[in-house]
Amino acid sequence: MTNLNINEKLGIKICFLRKRLKYSQEKLAELADLNKNTIGLVERGMISPTAETLEKIANALNIELKELVDVSGMDL
Repeated sequence: MTNLNINEKLGIKICFLRKRLKYSQEKLAELADLNKNTIGLVERGMISPTAETLEKIANALNIELKELVDVSGMDL
């Protein structure tokens, strides 16, 4: 697999963390006060989420923002 860009890495990580908590995209969106479509786009790496959006997602996942955005070593 080729190197992933930062948005793809973030999306994979968010999807993994969401599924680990057994949250649907709808549940994560509700907890983060975001649109479900936004969560889907972020998870697929199709948009560059703002810092505010990432902070909302991190809070909804009960993790620190710095933990969420640390995607070092995620070249699959």
